[in-house]
Amino acid sequence: MDSPTASVPTADDTSGAQARAALEAILMVVDQPASTTDLGIAIGWPAPATERLLGELAADYRGETGGPVRGFELREVGGGWRFYSQPDHLEAVERFVMEGATAKLTQAALETLAIVAYKGPLSRGQISQVRGVSVDSVVRTLLSRGLIEEAGVDQSSGATLFGTTQFFLQAMGLASLDQLAPLAPHLPAGAELMEIQEQSEP
Repeated sequence: MDSPTASVPTADDTSGAQARAALEAILMVVDQPASTTDLGIAIGWPAPATERLLGELAADYRGETGGPVRGFELREVGGGWRFYSQPDHLEAVERFVMEGATAKLTQAALETLAIVAYKGPLSRGQISQVRGVSVDSVVRTLLSRGLIEEAGVDQSSGATLFGTTQFFLQAMGLASLDQLAPLAPHLPAGAELMEIQEQSEP
């Protein structure tokens, strides 16, 4: 069967508008960046035309086509396309995620998550020394929520280290931990953490 996109419709054509709407519907539900090829297959368009339409959508959301600037962006990251929060609204997203969407996490879990995000990768012992209490159950909770993950082994102690996950970054609307608000000065520095860890060992 011949592809209906042999003439490569534009976004202004009926078929182009339908493809645009279909792409938006798909991108609303993906939890990982989707490749141009996979998106093209889903809407029945060849990859080059799909990529062009994705570019048009991205420009439209940025307000480059005369429309309003949106609170989200369509970006191509790591070979795939996905919606992301607009960087200008990072603070609002952070407040919502930490105070709203994650409200079901206990205060202890939020504190532990913040420590790992700002000073990780850290071992359970290092996190416990910062918080002053055992964090075994909290770490298990954060692992089960997909917010932290194992991130190697401490060469000096052999303890498992934990860091934040890609899911955490996506939930926060961040490209990397470098975009976190500057709260790190309120936590012990790396050297202090090492000293704390040494003091906790028998």
